[in-house]
Amino acid sequence: MGNTTHVWITIGLGTCVFLIIGSFLMVYSFSYIEYYEYGFKRQKSTGIVDKTDVYTAGRYFYGPDMEFKIFPRDAHYVTLKSAKIFTADKLEVLLTVHFQYFLRKDLLVLLHDTFDLDYSDIIKTSALDAMKGSTTAYTTRELVSDRKLLEETIYKAVRERLGGTCCRPDCSSYAYACPPNCKPNTTCTLKDKGYFVDVRYFQLGEVTIPATVQERFMRSLTLQEESDREVLVQEAKVVRKNTTAMVQQMRNKAEEIWNDGTAEANLISARALANYTAVLETARAEGLKHILNEMGFLQQEHKNSFNYLRALRELPMAHFTVDFQQRIAGNV
Repeated sequence: MGNTTHVWITIGLGTCVFLIIGSFLMVYSFSYIEYYEYGFKRQKSTGIVDKTDVYTAGRYFYGPDMEFKIFPRDAHYVTLKSAKIFTADKLEVLLTVHFQYFLRKDLLVLLHDTFDLDYSDIIKTSALDAMKGSTTAYTTRELVSDRKLLEETIYKAVRERLGGTCCRPDCSSYAYACPPNCKPNTTCTLKDKGYFVDVRYFQLGEVTIPATVQERFMRSLTLQEESDREVLVQEAKVVRKNTTAMVQQMRNKAEEIWNDGTAEANLISARALANYTAVLETARAEGLKHILNEMGFLQQEHKNSFNYLRALRELPMAHFTVDFQQRIAGNV
């Protein structure tokens, strides 16, 4: 009886131990990934990472020796505060920018193989280099006066440096997933893929001009304004000179037209007078011929005498008399 009880107790204890161990193994055989995480399977005992699949949120039963190597799936927030940049006019300006990037699931294997989990500082440094390189073509005046242009320029540089120039598999995933002239995935090289992340959001913060730089900037603006003023003054002089020349040219043209018109009028008058004289003399000759015929002056000496008397009659100081005793006054 005693031996039987001992056996049953042993069996019960063994069963309990088995159940406890089984429960323990059952609990630790589940691995979890949160909704804001990506993961690769990793064997705890060897540390070997299985990169065959990228796992997302869920509960997985792979045994107690398996776990997940976790990568963040949500946004990474980066702030570059008071970063020093140089403009086209060789002045130093301080910029503060903020951007948010996401790891690309389809390139997570490449990210793991290239940087493992130590990618944050590298990406931040690369973004700073891209920002510095993108502003050297703009003057300080342009950076201060056109924030929209500055923000778009830096965002494009950072986005292409970190995200590469390849088209995304899903062009609707965010605004710049497939920008103009992006390369198809089939032709992309490893270099074209950047740092395997998507920079989806970007905000330009404070633009600060140091006091010494600001003084130089203001002096540069003053010189520029003075130069512009001098250009305008010179242009005004040129315009006035050209206007004076145009006025004189118009006056010369008017005088030329006036002279041409006067000459033309004189010519017409002379022609009219000549035609008048010709018509008058022709009519007078015809009339004189008619008179001579009617009066019967057929001999040439009679005609000459008549013409002589007619010519004397037209003289204003001539006076006709019949003889020396009688005087006929006036023209007869």
